[in-house]
Order: sequence, then structure tokens, then C-alpha cells
Amino acid sequence: MRPVPTCILGNSEAPQVLHGHALDAYVQIGSLSKVLTGTALTRLAAAEVLRPDDPLEQFLPVPRGTGITLEHLARHTSGLPRLPPRVKRRDPYAAFDDAALHAVLQGLDTLATAAPGDAEEYSNLGYAVLGAALVSAAGMPYQELLDHYVLAPLGITEVTSAPPPDRRLCSRGLFGRPRRPWTMSGAILPAGGLWATPRATADLVTALLIDRKLGEPALSWQRAGTLLWHNGATGDASVFAGAVPDGRWVLVHRLTGQADRTDELGIELLRRATSGDPADSRT
Repeated sequence: MRPVPTCILGNSEAPQVLHGHALDAYVQIGSLSKVLTGTALTRLAAAEVLRPDDPLEQFLPVPRGTGITLEHLARHTSGLPRLPPRVKRRDPYAAFDDAALHAVLQGLDTLATAAPGDAEEYSNLGYAVLGAALVSAAGMPYQELLDHYVLAPLGITEVTSAPPPDRRLCSRGLFGRPRRPWTMSGAILPAGGLWATPRATADLVTALLIDRKLGEPALSWQRAGTLLWHNGATGDASVFAGAVPDGRWVLVHRLTGQADRTDELGIELLRRATSGDPADSRT
């Protein structure tokens, strides 16, 4: 079995770049994109553009009376299912464009599997809907929204939905040819379509979770005791990011869709890490 290209950054050791990965190449970060969408929600709320408890129908053409708020979507408690309708196995989100999202919105009341707030169900569909609502509220495209409210205030530039083709890093197939990545630039973008360099992603994690440069971490972060974390996976890439209050943090990116092992590695590295100044390992 060929070794998996891996990039590891954390507070207690110098970056590790293994088996053909790269610190400054753009890679898919999958559902870690949700952290940026959730942070955009908190920033728009701070700017009084919206409120987290605003009803979804205030921003999108959904049936009245769904009871779904922006906060429900951010917390995965909207009652919406994990995936949009008619997702295919190969390149699953390629057909989920704006027209498909519009059709989903019109019948949103028929898709819910639970009443809003009753239960937590992780939902890529919910974050696609949340992203569309934020775009509507802000009156600007998703990338411009992220740049204005999240990335520019942090001084981070290498997070994007459309990286330069010559700087993209994808896994390779049996004969060494790059695999075609999933198409994530349509309506699913706010839920999992961003690309970023590992270096920029590490800067994002430390800015949001360690230095708290934009205030309290967004609702998008998963919580396990004192650990704040999120992961992400596409067909051929996976990522884990996490931090704890004593200053330990880690980012693991691997060019494989085997997300479980990426998560395990991230947790293992966090447990082994020593607390200290995270800035030491970001240079």
C-alpha cells in the first residue's frame, strides 16, 4: 500500500509534510468549510445584518411556518436530512446547483425529519441552505462574504472556492495521474466546497480557537468536553482540526477520503502535544 500524503501542523512541533503533500498547495477541506460559514453567521450578527434566531423565510423563498431559524441550521437542529435529494455516489454534489437548491427550498417543509430544535442531525443540506441565507442577507456572493467578514479581518488569503489550477494538490491514482476532485462549487459550497493551503488552514484554526480574534468560536465547531474540533472529507481528501483551552491545537490533512484514520491521528497528536505558545510552530 502506498503511503498517504500527509500534512500535520500543531502547537508543539514543526510542521510535518510527508509523502508528497505540501504546506502551500491548495487542498479540499470538505466540511471544515462549515466553520467559515458559521463564523460568517456570527460576524453578520455582530454587524446587526441579521440575528441568529431570524426565521429562514426572512431570507429565502421557503414555505411559511417551517419554524427553522438560522441558528437551527448552524447547530444541525433544523430537522433537515444529512444530504440533498438525489445525491449520486460518484461526484455526489455535481448536479446540486442553484436551480436544484431552489427546488429544495420550495419543498423544504416536506424534507424535514424532525421539528426544529427537537434533535441534532448533522446536515450538509442544512449548511447549504444556511449559506444561501447568509448570501441573501449580506447581498454579496459567498466568497465575497467570507473575504469581507471572516478572512480579511484575520489577514488570511489562501482560502477560496476557486484556487489556481496550477496550485491545486489532489491525490493520485494507480498510475500517478491526479484524481478528479469532487465538484463542490455549486450550492453545496458553504457546506464543504472550500479549498485552502494547510498553512492558511492552520492560521485559521489558531485565529478562531486559540487567539479568539473574532470572539467566541462559532456554533459550527463540534464540542467534546473542552475540545473544539471539526473534520471534513471529500472523495480523496480528509482533514481534522481541533484545539483545547491550554493552547494545544492540531491540523491534519491527508490526501485520502478515509476520514476515520485522519480523525484518529488528529486526536492522538492532540493527546501527545504539550501546551504552549502556538505561534512557535506556525513559522
